[in-house]
Amino acid sequence: MTHSPATGTGPDPTAEALRDQLDSHLHPAARAWLRQALDEAAANSGSGWELRVAEAGRRCGSRHADAARVLILYAAHADPATLARLYHQGSAAERRAVLSALPHLVPGPDAVPLVEDALRTNDTRLLATALGPYAARHLDAHSWRHAVLKCLFTGVPVDAVAGLAARGRGDAELARMLADYAAERTAADRPVPADLYRVLDLAAEDFEADEADHPHGKES
Repeated sequence: MTHSPATGTGPDPTAEALRDQLDSHLHPAARAWLRQALDEAAANSGSGWELRVAEAGRRCGSRHADAARVLILYAAHADPATLARLYHQGSAAERRAVLSALPHLVPGPDAVPLVEDALRTNDTRLLATALGPYAARHLDAHSWRHAVLKCLFTGVPVDAVAGLAARGRGDAELARMLADYAAERTAADRPVPADLYRVLDLAAEDFEADEADHPHGKES
């Protein structure tokens, strides 16, 4: 059974969907190169296949390189140690591919440090990819809240945040952080991102309902 990997920006494509996409759009030489790269990765008899991850941009073009890299990682069944090495040695594009592949390849929290590293950057494409389904499942609440806030002040659309509704709804601490950030922007006569109010409404939903039911707090 093929599990759905993450792109960080929408529904998760299956390996078959990625392969169909590339087969439809790559020119014959690039398709032949990809078939060979996938065979090498599946054999996984050494580290030679890792070079194909770096070559994908030149061989498949920047438009299709991300999908090609993810497919190669799938074919190799790359483990967390290999993914970490490729991430830290790779370009921003190669790092995006590693982050996109995490939900398919790493069932537990072993790769959370890679997500945390990506969230420390100001590369908006890397940030968006880092906040895919893997982060939604494994990032701790404190880090996740700060990641949502970072999206707002770097201009990453909150639609890139996988699981936003499930994790953000009724989160009183997130609501407080967002309200404080909005107040700071307003005091400095700077615009407040429109997405902020959308997330604030979500975070305040159950919190406001609870306040209405218990205006003076819960009785002991």
